[in-house]
Amino acid sequence: MDFFQLNAGALAYLGDSVLETLIREALILKGFEKSANLNREALKYVTAVNQCCAFSNIENNLNEQELSIFKRGKNCSHLNIPKSASPLEYKTATGFEAIFGYLHLIKKQDRIKELFGLAYPELQ
Repeated sequence: MDFFQLNAGALAYLGDSVLETLIREALILKGFEKSANLNREALKYVTAVNQCCAFSNIENNLNEQELSIFKRGKNCSHLNIPKSASPLEYKTATGFEAIFGYLHLIKKQDRIKELFGLAYPELQ
């Protein structure tokens, strides 16, 4: 299967869970143990606005293929934009998630960790 050709929305859907897992793991390793605290802290990273900011941290480090996946995710036409984000923030976050979904499918765990570290340096 050519994962590069998969629907960008599906890649973003998967990438959302990849990022959520990485964030939860990082928070637990930082010493957060109670679920209420974990949920509150995770919200600082998983919102569209915050993912848009995280993308700005990795944008200049993306290769051509990753940038292409990002653009496809950003240009998904079936997005339900929440009131908490602008359309641009939400589309950027969707592209950001698509990158992580794609990298997960092609089993590039080292690249996922590298980009995650750049996107969220405060979680390292």
